[in-house]
Amino acid sequence: MQLQQGLHNGAQLEEDDLQVRRKLDLGKGIDLNISLDDISTEESNENVACVESIHSRIRKEQIPVLGMEFETEDKAYTFYNTYAFYFGFSVRKSKSHFFSNKKLRDRLFVCHAEGKRDVDTRDAADVKSHRAETRFECLARMKISCVSNGDMYRVIEFIPNHTHVTSSPSKTHLFRSHRKMSAINIAQAEMTDRSGINPKETVEFMSRQAGGREHLGFIPLDYKNYLRTKQTREMKTGDTGGVLEYLQKKKLTDPNFFYAIQVDKEDLITNIFWADARMMVDYDYFGDVVCFDTTFRKNKEGRPFAMFVGVNHHKQSVIFGAALLYDETAETFEWLFDIFAKTMSGKKPKSIFTDQDAAMAKALASEWPETTHRNLATVYMITRRKKNL
Repeated sequence: MQLQQGLHNGAQLEEDDLQVRRKLDLGKGIDLNISLDDISTEESNENVACVESIHSRIRKEQIPVLGMEFETEDKAYTFYNTYAFYFGFSVRKSKSHFFSNKKLRDRLFVCHAEGKRDVDTRDAADVKSHRAETRFECLARMKISCVSNGDMYRVIEFIPNHTHVTSSPSKTHLFRSHRKMSAINIAQAEMTDRSGINPKETVEFMSRQAGGREHLGFIPLDYKNYLRTKQTREMKTGDTGGVLEYLQKKKLTDPNFFYAIQVDKEDLITNIFWADARMMVDYDYFGDVVCFDTTFRKNKEGRPFAMFVGVNHHKQSVIFGAALLYDETAETFEWLFDIFAKTMSGKKPKSIFTDQDAAMAKALASEWPETTHRNLATVYMITRRKKNL
């Protein structure tokens, strides 16, 4: 009974806090291209009252004040980011200036909703999905400046007002500036990855250990990104150089040999596709029906080795193309299907058989919508039945 009462009280506090935060939405019904001085006195007073209400739930020493000093820029950022966590928003580093000796002179920390999105010059018909608006010209900020002795940074500007609804405490952990994998998280992640435990189960287990995902400190996407970067960097330079050297030699001996490499944001190799002249000729003749399979694993990291396979007029298997992939996500398959079609002069198969992976099906629907997609398991079952007959 007491537990139910406690849960009810907690939910009521959460709802009350959310109602307060909804009043912070100054963007409703007003022009966002204004400064604080342009806001009406009534709206300004209401906003100040809302901010004070939220501040009353935060410890006084965690709220920035003018004149507050920090030893380094990082400490100032950490302090403001902690304040933002309790208030309900994320922080970005904005404008900065430096002295002639490259020492930081001042830095501006702003709300994640500061500024506005650039005008999209693309044709609306070419955009598959529009991202949600995240910039509302928010005014909240904290600015620090180097004091005269040059050893400390002082808060010279602090604006707590927001032009959007801030988050409730139960959702703040989802913001980017509040997500970080600790050293303990990293050690545990590496251990479970070496043990072969998949990321979903690992994150679920770590969430239970932490008492819920809101206390974990990161989201599943952060965990996957960490593993991806770590595993790619662990690839030996000799291995990467060997693959590139082999592909370049093939290109020299066969001018019609084609290969493509995809890199991530850090310019690290992720996916490689190749096809020689014979593969392209075979596909031109027998490429109406293609079998695509990624069940092979080539190395200890379990990288998928994928092949586009068909059957010639002698009922012999022929290969149309091959790829070494980093993972089996929809984005990877979209890149692969797109580059395969371009390699084959834009020709797409009429039918393709796969293992019916969800990510694969999504990529096919996006890149090859006209191609009929069938399950390999169904083909195997039909073949076995015919043999038994």
